[in-house]
Amino acid sequence: MPEPSRIDDIETTVGLSRAHFFPVAHGVPRATLVMGHGAGGGVNAWDLQLLAAELPGAGIDVVLIEQPWVIAGRKAPEPQPKVDAAWRETVTSLKRSGEALRRLVVGGRSTGARIACRTVADVKADAVLCLAYPLHPPGRPGKSRADELVAATRFCPVSVIQGERDTFGRPVEVASATAEQDARALVVAVPWADHSFKIPKRATITSDEVALILVETARRVLLRGSGNDGPLLLR
Repeated sequence: MPEPSRIDDIETTVGLSRAHFFPVAHGVPRATLVMGHGAGGGVNAWDLQLLAAELPGAGIDVVLIEQPWVIAGRKAPEPQPKVDAAWRETVTSLKRSGEALRRLVVGGRSTGARIACRTVADVKADAVLCLAYPLHPPGRPGKSRADELVAATRFCPVSVIQGERDTFGRPVEVASATAEQDARALVVAVPWADHSFKIPKRATITSDEVALILVETARRVLLRGSGNDGPLLLR
């Protein structure tokens, strides 16, 4: 698990949020990725930590955000207006402090992805990256949350990385739900993976290959239109 270069507490109207910084080691970053966590976990989720470890080497700053409910020790998220406000204020604070001066991509895993989609226009991000978007509760496809995803596509490019065994919505469901509303989103399927991108022993893909899909997709989303890999170096 990578160590952040620093951890900052950020005051919001909902309470303290916490930013974990994983910057490019040398040179000027080409992009910044700000990611939130899911409802039942925190920034230690393995996929978030993977991106924090791998993307700085490609010239991408990564910032992982803990929501106030986690810092306060609560097990469940606060109501939607509060979690959205905390995220909106946190990202705005990062921008004001000089972070994400180039390309800004926001996103998260599961609930964090929903929050990023709902607030992307407010924070004026360049793109959204969703890990395991929870299209619907398990076993309840009629309770679709496609509208949040679709609304984000009206503002900027949206990419979704989804496990083929995700009970919150398989990749084909996510792609169909957006297409039905004439929205365009890049949906990348991860073979055998569940909502946490875990794979069973019988899988014909390895955990390393799953990690490669996550990192390579994120890298391409972040660096789209920003030039080659690696930080911008002074000559």
